[in-house]
Amino acid sequence: MENAQEKQTREQAESQYDRFVTRFREALEASQAKGREALDASMATARENMVALGEISTEQGKLFGEYLKRDLAQTAKDMEHLGEEAKERFHPSRVGAGALAATAAAFRLFGQSLLALSAKADEALVYNAGEITSAGTLTCLKCGAQMQLKKTSVITACTACQGTIFKKGY
Repeated sequence: MENAQEKQTREQAESQYDRFVTRFREALEASQAKGREALDASMATARENMVALGEISTEQGKLFGEYLKRDLAQTAKDMEHLGEEAKERFHPSRVGAGALAATAAAFRLFGQSLLALSAKADEALVYNAGEITSAGTLTCLKCGAQMQLKKTSVITACTACQGTIFKKGY
């Protein structure tokens, strides 16, 4: 069972990760670059700013960057799956061609970078107990039990079998 100090440390790490993600998003939105380079540069900017301000250590910054890359790759994989479903739902006969073209262009711009990242990272998309991740559903690879995370959380061992390796869905 978690004591008060462990809980405080866990909650602090979760909060730091949320701030890291926010700073990444802000840097990405401010960037003129596109694609993988923009993602990497924005992560570096978020990490460097938080380290410079003493909010996280250099090691935490590297770790948070890996967590964020993994979370983005999982999101891209989920978006790819949803894309197949969207093809059916947003068939041109159902949606005005202009709206569909604008939506497709926007998705294509950001989606290509995420899909490339997803393809490279698919094999590495495992989540381990002790790591931090955003909200979603973790499935234990040992027993198949699912854990629902409603917010950014430190991953705990599986409550059913004490397994420590998971896959994630939303």
